[in-house]
Amino acid sequence: MKQLNVGVIGTGWCGGIRAIACAKSGHVDQLHIAETNLERLSEMESLVTPTSATTDWLEIVANPEIDAVMISATPETLHYPMAKAALESGKHVLLEKPISITLDEADELIELAESADLKFTIGYSQRFNNKQSLIKRSIADGTLGDPVSVLVSRHISRSLGAKIGNRIKLSPAAMEATHDIDFALWCLEPRRPVRVYSQSAYGVRKETVGLADTQMIVITMDDGVVVTVGAGMNLPPIYKNAATTWIEFIGTEGAVFVDDSHKDILVQTMERGVEFPLSTMPGEYVGEMYAGPMERETTHFVEAVLFDRPVMVQPRLARLTMEVYLAADLSAESNQVVELPLDRADVERLLAAATG
Repeated sequence: MKQLNVGVIGTGWCGGIRAIACAKSGHVDQLHIAETNLERLSEMESLVTPTSATTDWLEIVANPEIDAVMISATPETLHYPMAKAALESGKHVLLEKPISITLDEADELIELAESADLKFTIGYSQRFNNKQSLIKRSIADGTLGDPVSVLVSRHISRSLGAKIGNRIKLSPAAMEATHDIDFALWCLEPRRPVRVYSQSAYGVRKETVGLADTQMIVITMDDGVVVTVGAGMNLPPIYKNAATTWIEFIGTEGAVFVDDSHKDILVQTMERGVEFPLSTMPGEYVGEMYAGPMERETTHFVEAVLFDRPVMVQPRLARLTMEVYLAADLSAESNQVVELPLDRADVERLLAAATG
């Protein structure tokens, strides 16, 4: 059996899932992990028994025995330098979203991967959600006819939104709606987005993290298909780390309505009240089973490298997703429609304002 040596940089929530998935995979021989939190590093060592464990991610990049690297580190400003170093060392890379902070950084990473013929993919795990995959299939097989409109409403809990907002000052478009922009562009290929209009709504997060609670985005494709995405990060504590999503995909011959609100399972206890289990976006292990998309996404990347298969999330589409959510932020700031492709001067101004 073919096997791969894998390094995982950052073994928190998502990185921990990926490390465990690799440890369980017969296609992975050596597993190397890097984590700056000593307590978490010790916990992961006991869970996955890695070949090596370190607090220095550069040791992963410099190790010639490692074939592929999965980067799950935060804050997101680390994505570009870590991915660049890994690609320059000749390693295949799975990088959590976003691909980078700037379009120039994204372009450099894509060029590095393509010039060295390396697999490079971005962690848009919702493509591995069976409900979203059904929508993609319904378009590809002609069930829906020609697409007319797409509506996605996604919201996550206030506690998770605060955790994200305290580590990096990126909008709901960049940190939440990005999954749904990617999903819509994936379903609608080869159509391209040509204009974006967005508005942000402020509530409890304005005083706590200085960011919008919700962002509404309207994207027009080059053939007139309209995509509407609403993303929020302020659900009440009952949701904890849960996500709730509603999708409507309308075509000329049919429609698909997807309820991904996770309300099909409800647990109520005296101590914790009402909970919605198995409702996080990446998913979680339930005994030996995995409920959610991230384990399959991780395995897909390993298999793509081993058997020289295409990765599902191509980095150029991830770069286009980034351009759309940057356009959404520009639109929300200016109250104007933003045309695509973006003017680089406008993007630089937006990023300068966001970073203070």
